[in-house]
Amino acid sequence: MEQIPAEWNKFILKDVSFVNLMMRRIYNVLIVANPYDAFMLEDDGRVEEKIYNEYMELGLRYPPTFTQVSTIEEAEKVLATVDIDLVICMPGNADNDAFDVARAVKMKFPDIHCVVLTPFSHGITRRIQDEDLSIFDYVFCWLGNTNLILSIIKLIEDRMNLEHDLREGGVQMIILVEDSIRFYSSILPNLYNYILKQSKNFSTEALNRHAATMRMRGRPKVVLARTYEEAWAMYEKYKDNCLGVISDVRFPIHNVAANEPYAVGDRRSEDKDPQAGLKLLKAIRKEDEYVPLIMESSESENRRQAEANHFLFVDKNSKKISVDLKKILEEHMGFGDFIFRDPKTHEEVLRIHSLKELQDNIFKIPNDSMLYHVSRNHVSRWLAARAIFPVSRFLKDVTWHKLHDVDMHRQIIFDAIVKYRWMKNQGVVAVFDKKKFDKYAHFARIGDGSLGGKGRGLAFLDNVIKMHPEFSNLPGATVQIPKTVVLCTDIFDNFMEQNNLYQIALSDASDEDILAAFLKAQLPDSLIGDFFAFFDATQSPIAIRSSSLLEDSHYQPFAGIYNTYMIPRLNDKYEMLRMLACAIKGVYASVFFRDSKAYMTATSNVIDQEKMAVILQQVVGKQYGDRFYPNISGVLRSVNYYPIGDEKADEGVASLAVGLGKYIVDGGQTLRVCPYHPDHVMQMSETELALRQTQTSFYALDMKRVGEDFRPDDGFNILKLKVKDALADNALNYLASTYLPDDQSIYDGIYEGGRKIISFCGVLQQGVFPLPEILRLSMKYGAGAMRRPVEIEFACNLNADRTGDFYLLQIRPIVDDNQELDVNLREIPDSDCLLRSHMSLGQGIEEGVSDVVYVKTGDNFSASDNPQIAMEIEKINRKFLDSGTGYVLIGPGRWGSSDPWLGIPVKWPHISAARLIVEEGLKNYRVDPSQGTHFFQNLTSFGVGYFTIDAYRHEGVYRREVLDALPAVEETDHVRHVRFPHPLKIMMDGKKQEGVVMTDDAEA
Repeated sequence: MEQIPAEWNKFILKDVSFVNLMMRRIYNVLIVANPYDAFMLEDDGRVEEKIYNEYMELGLRYPPTFTQVSTIEEAEKVLATVDIDLVICMPGNADNDAFDVARAVKMKFPDIHCVVLTPFSHGITRRIQDEDLSIFDYVFCWLGNTNLILSIIKLIEDRMNLEHDLREGGVQMIILVEDSIRFYSSILPNLYNYILKQSKNFSTEALNRHAATMRMRGRPKVVLARTYEEAWAMYEKYKDNCLGVISDVRFPIHNVAANEPYAVGDRRSEDKDPQAGLKLLKAIRKEDEYVPLIMESSESENRRQAEANHFLFVDKNSKKISVDLKKILEEHMGFGDFIFRDPKTHEEVLRIHSLKELQDNIFKIPNDSMLYHVSRNHVSRWLAARAIFPVSRFLKDVTWHKLHDVDMHRQIIFDAIVKYRWMKNQGVVAVFDKKKFDKYAHFARIGDGSLGGKGRGLAFLDNVIKMHPEFSNLPGATVQIPKTVVLCTDIFDNFMEQNNLYQIALSDASDEDILAAFLKAQLPDSLIGDFFAFFDATQSPIAIRSSSLLEDSHYQPFAGIYNTYMIPRLNDKYEMLRMLACAIKGVYASVFFRDSKAYMTATSNVIDQEKMAVILQQVVGKQYGDRFYPNISGVLRSVNYYPIGDEKADEGVASLAVGLGKYIVDGGQTLRVCPYHPDHVMQMSETELALRQTQTSFYALDMKRVGEDFRPDDGFNILKLKVKDALADNALNYLASTYLPDDQSIYDGIYEGGRKIISFCGVLQQGVFPLPEILRLSMKYGAGAMRRPVEIEFACNLNADRTGDFYLLQIRPIVDDNQELDVNLREIPDSDCLLRSHMSLGQGIEEGVSDVVYVKTGDNFSASDNPQIAMEIEKINRKFLDSGTGYVLIGPGRWGSSDPWLGIPVKWPHISAARLIVEEGLKNYRVDPSQGTHFFQNLTSFGVGYFTIDAYRHEGVYRREVLDALPAVEETDHVRHVRFPHPLKIMMDGKKQEGVVMTDDAEA
């Protein structure tokens, strides 16, 4: 097969916003009718009820309301007081017929749409010949069929919206050319009935109910033309949007245009030309060889002319004319299913119901059938009739004349559908449908409840990517969210109630007992098929993540409180199903674990108000033997509280690591980089720093761990590995540098011998992958859309060919206290400060704290005691929670580190009553401050200050002697709790990273 031409290979699909279509509507209808017709409409016809039912059945919105009057005087009163959009004048009486009423209305209200309904008789026919009908929108034949009213409303709405919807949305039109009032009054209700039902059918291509309703606005419009000139002008103006033409043969030609295919001598002014339809259809065929042209006539000899010119023909005399027309619309205008036929026998080869079915079967269709349909542009027309305009427009140009290769047409159609489905899925929360969810699907929900905080954040990120095409234009990079399905909060509610779990969940039972009770409970069997479809679509391990109502909320984020489990990809889908069910129940149970309850107490939230959604998400990474992990994980913050050198606070900061992101969240050693200054990495500035302060271990998912041992600790199947293991996996290409001890230097790249340093040199300094640019875009548009600083989690897979896939995993706001300080903290002398930090995190003033809890870091301090210190602090913290008061916490190293040698390994609930946390640097124990973890997210969420002080380096002030002089409220082997007689004054300037704590006696 030849190469697909570049212009067809790199096409760009622009999405259609259906919400902007059909904006102009008929809302209020005034019917002027004599008492008999009024009765027939109201009681026998029940017009309003029928119209309303018709709208509801078809899924249409905004059914019009009807007002009925009997006289011109009554009509004028209504028109003077009510905003009427359409007046329908029905037969009056001998002295006052519908035409008189309509003319009277138009004289006083010339801008209102006005339609005349009249029964047909010889008298009426003669009168119409002498009547000036141009002042009315339309005249219809009225035989008591209320369906005609719906057609009139839709016809006028189509005309009102035609220009905008065709130009802006690519909507298609069908031109009906007919001057017989009787005939178009009969055919229009059938035509609209079929079109509206077609629109209801193709709305199933949408991803949720709202989108389905919106898609129906993309149905084909009907244009009624009554002369040759009217039809030709309409075709000329909108020929690119013409789905087909249905034309009578005999109708008026008022004047001859230059492009008409007959001589000037043939002109028949005002008379009906017996060949007008034939001439019109011939002229249109010269312009477009593919558009379906249908001739309808009551003169049977016209069938021969139609067939001679390869036009379709409908006999007006046929008793089944509506059936014949419907069949032609299905066969030639793309309505209904796409039926691939054998070109010789015309028998059905394959029937396609949806876009996904076409995608799945395009390579299975026999060549001769494929050639038959492609050479007639049938695929493009079918897509246009289903309102899939971007793909239809693109394929309309890929004609058989331009490309004589059936297989290449298949590939182009397949690629276009894939690209369209990807585009449509992006930024939309679809309702999960196991028949539609495949590897091209994106984000879907199961249930009708809330998505929870993380779920909303993911949907928001997906929409941010869709709204900003810059993400799609990065060379060698894709930017997306992982495939995601959210089990909404109503699934959680039903699970809790049906399994009667609240009693044990809200009790003081241990975490293990609560988890055991949840694991015994049953999830609905109806989810099994959905989970299997998700397994097939992802073909990867799955992360089961919490997404509670409170988590990552816009104003009070919870982060890292509930569990996240990961399960491996298994060939045995039933075993994978069992593990998935256990993980979901484990996440549900974590709402009620002891730490969660403590956290709820600290934040004044009520535990039984918390609702849990669960995110099922493809794990980003690659499989290396029995382990699975991404090349890069990271946390990006749009505010940098620790700017270094040329960095600015609003340029943000990222923490990068090899392997699963849990390593960063747990406080592991990461590489800190500002996306605007990727060439300046503090940890790589000195050899000693690089050796001591870069990543030495990483996390990976254990693909062998498939047992029944689900535990409250969600990391039970996470492996902690050494960097050399990633080297053996060939996972460090472009990410590592090599330290060669012979010359004590570090070189970018991987070389034989020497220790490997995780420097990310290829993506940060050498431009292998545009990571800094993606991070800058993510910050710019994420923070811009949230209107506040944000924290973003991400992961990235790199390929050997210098391409890669970047995944945005989560976004949450950094909720700062914007309390402005009216004092310059730098002007306060050191002597007035109990504590001073030039690397302070936080903003505002705190004046309600009198207590200080600090670690006794004398000569006997040893980092080996850090786990014991954590336990002692947790007990003291519980007392503060009980009393509802806060305290200042001071200790050495990195608070919350999972590595006890780097700091005190507390979890947030263990220190949740602290109002200020201080990292103290010791003479022989210096650990650089952590950043980008859930821990810091909680600090900023609750307005907790965080000071980094290293008095030994003259970086701040810590007057420990003042604390030592105070009597202890409580003292343990390693921790001391003291209380000041008056509250301390804590002040923090987040923009300048300055913070001070002053005692009442020390205030200036």
